[in-house]
Parts: sequence; structure tokens; C-alpha cells
Amino acid sequence: MDRLFALSLGFAGLILATHASHGQTMPQTCGPRAEVLAVLSDKYHETRRGMGLAGPSSVVELFASARTGSWTVTVTLPDGRTCLIVSGEGWEPMADRLPARGSPA
Repeated sequence: MDRLFALSLGFAGLILATHASHGQTMPQTCGPRAEVLAVLSDKYHETRRGMGLAGPSSVVELFASARTGSWTVTVTLPDGRTCLIVSGEGWEPMADRLPARGSPA
């Protein structure tokens, strides 16, 4: 199950990176993790809402702000750089369960 979850997150990261036009695309902006997180926190009031592994050595994270509704997806690379992948507006937290395989949606 953990392997399937990591694989799914890897594909999700790839999809987000290649289809970022559905949200507000960001230039491939990378920087030291502490600096990127400081901007997300100080300027956009975003906090980490979720994370997962994207392959054996990258971490994908979702940051969002309940106050402003903004959200950002980042990937942190093995060299310590954190890159902004996509961002948008209208964040709403959800806890929906996905239907079981083979069940009608």
C-alpha cells in the first residue's frame, strides 16, 4: 500500500508539473527551502497541509491558506532546493474518501 501511495504521488507530481496550466503557472522558481517557505508563510500566509514522496528522493508538499484561499505545490530536491510547481486560489480543505476500486462513483 505504501509503495502504491508513493507511486501515485509521483504521478501526481508529474501531472502537476506538466499540466500546470490548469492553475496559475509559476516560472520554475527554485531556492533554498528555508527562503521559499518563508515567502509562502510571510507573504501568502500559507502553511503545509500535506506531503508525500515523489520517487526515491523528492518530496512534494501542498501549502495553503485558510485566510486567503491561496495554495501552492512545491517539490524539494535532494540538493535542498525547493521549487514552486503550481499555485492557485479558492483552497477548500476536504476529507472525502475515494470510492473503492470497482465501486460506482
